[in-house]
Amino acid sequence: MGVFEVLRTADAPQRAIGGEGTPAHTEQGRARYRDVDDEIAKLVQRVFVLPGAGKAPGAAAFCAVEAGAGCSWICAQSSEALAAQAPASVCVIDANLRGPSLHEYFQLEIENGFSEAMKDSRPVSDFAKRVGKSNLWVMTAGAAERDLNQVFNPARLHARFSELRAQFDYLLIDTPAAGLFSDGVLLAQMTDGVILVIGSNSTRRESAKIVKDNFDAARVSVLGVVMNRRTFPMPEALYRRL
Repeated sequence: MGVFEVLRTADAPQRAIGGEGTPAHTEQGRARYRDVDDEIAKLVQRVFVLPGAGKAPGAAAFCAVEAGAGCSWICAQSSEALAAQAPASVCVIDANLRGPSLHEYFQLEIENGFSEAMKDSRPVSDFAKRVGKSNLWVMTAGAAERDLNQVFNPARLHARFSELRAQFDYLLIDTPAAGLFSDGVLLAQMTDGVILVIGSNSTRRESAKIVKDNFDAARVSVLGVVMNRRTFPMPEALYRRL
């Protein structure tokens, strides 16, 4: 399990790729990718591109212990970095229906996204929006849904995520904070593992340990831990005890 520190704040994220005519293989796309935080690049490299002896995950959930840890920003940045680096299709999914935000990050309409895809019978690819001419697709959260039980039906989730895996090479899923809601554990079970996002200056180790134990009980592998909004380095050994 890798531990990654993002030393700058996530208050004003920069786009790494995207926009008409700026796919990853262009000079502008490469320049934007160079602006992505080094630790985001390291995360993508170690988890998705060069995972060592292990098999690279095709799908991963990004889940914070608590709200406000910058999980959605980390997920969005990672999707851009992966799309810029890998010659493969990447789809980032906003499954955080408690507080959707990826539509704002990518400047897309929120409707016709995840919540509709989990209830509609149309091909799942109809609900993903391509970012410019890049190899990155975004599935926004969709219209507000009162009955989340209908959206998070396990059988339906399995069926739709199977379609998504067949359609895209990589899936990155933004989920609600696991310390507050059970959605994150359920969604992570549809993937190959979870990236746990911790607010370096706010998340208590005890809270992170409880969330980690919940993932272990659900047999969800923790692929890495991101310590976000860190203003000075923290010894990695402290979080290896999670």
